[in-house]
Amino acid sequence: MATTKAAHGLSQDTILVLMPCDPIKDFTDRLEAKFPGVTIRWQNTKVASGLLMTKDMPAELFDGVTIVCAFQIPDASLVPKLRFVQLTSAGADQCAENAHYKNPDIPFCTSNGAHPPQIAEWVIGSWLSHQHQFPKFRDYMKDGYWEPPYQTRVQDSPGLRMGVLGYGAIGRQCANLARALGMDVVAFTMRERPTPESRKDDSYCVPGTGDPDGVVPSKWFHGTTKAALNEFLAQDLDLLVICLPLTALTRNMISREQFEILAKRQAFLSNVGRGGHVNTKDLIEALEQGLIRGAALDVTEPEPLPKDHPLWKAPNLLITPHVSWVCGDITRRILQIFEQNLTALSSGTPFVNQVNKEHHY
Repeated sequence: MATTKAAHGLSQDTILVLMPCDPIKDFTDRLEAKFPGVTIRWQNTKVASGLLMTKDMPAELFDGVTIVCAFQIPDASLVPKLRFVQLTSAGADQCAENAHYKNPDIPFCTSNGAHPPQIAEWVIGSWLSHQHQFPKFRDYMKDGYWEPPYQTRVQDSPGLRMGVLGYGAIGRQCANLARALGMDVVAFTMRERPTPESRKDDSYCVPGTGDPDGVVPSKWFHGTTKAALNEFLAQDLDLLVICLPLTALTRNMISREQFEILAKRQAFLSNVGRGGHVNTKDLIEALEQGLIRGAALDVTEPEPLPKDHPLWKAPNLLITPHVSWVCGDITRRILQIFEQNLTALSSGTPFVNQVNKEHHY
């Protein structure tokens, strides 16, 4: 883990927070007390049409800014003095073309670890909804139809297997909940994790959640080749969860060939990573042909998904508009990570969740 250069406090810094909420006064008061002389600006980015873009913000908002906490990072020309970025997202792929991101001397940190509890609940909730046929019963309610006894066939989770593609903070909490349901879990990572120490999680973690020591998976797989991925997918998976960053290596990694492997047990696909991980045309065909039992997508390709896109009409599919990360505590958790990293920036100690810019996570 890289360390910061000692800054001897933040008295010369101007912090800009871009978040879809009003300023959190106890947070800003605490920072001002902890770092005397720091300047804090906060822009609520929530507007009726969605999010306020940086190009529509007043120019004076960016004057002298040296630290940014946001999802969308202002163009380098707006913040030429930038020296640290705290992303509000778990990934960093949206920053790949930003000039500051390409500067190796400007550390970027994610909010990895703030999102796993709610995203894992979305994964397990959509899985259970499918397995227990909740959508069917919701439709029955419209007509007041009481299905005759013993017509419904349900498969519960004990003894089934979840495959987690990307065993980071989100994948670990998915595994934690799956284990509570009695499922076996197998994990896939890009790099090999051969030792207990290498399987530990060094990201921010909500207390009582996740798999900090990496002990849940019964088996670990790794690699960057299609052969390695296919070996992992061939492990009799009932549920495949995708929670990877989107990179050149991971784009379209789940396509027709992979769906044919998953067809062995008609796996259920859950994608909470990025829509680009899955070939959309091949997914539609896999659902229509029954290669997989169903899918739940919180991310799509393209996104937002056009109203007339054929994916909307694919069978056995749940689509939500990239909201699995939303919960009441998300802002508080992100600000905890930000404050921890500001302390590191001030003292020259290691950051939490610092991005490896080669891998974008």
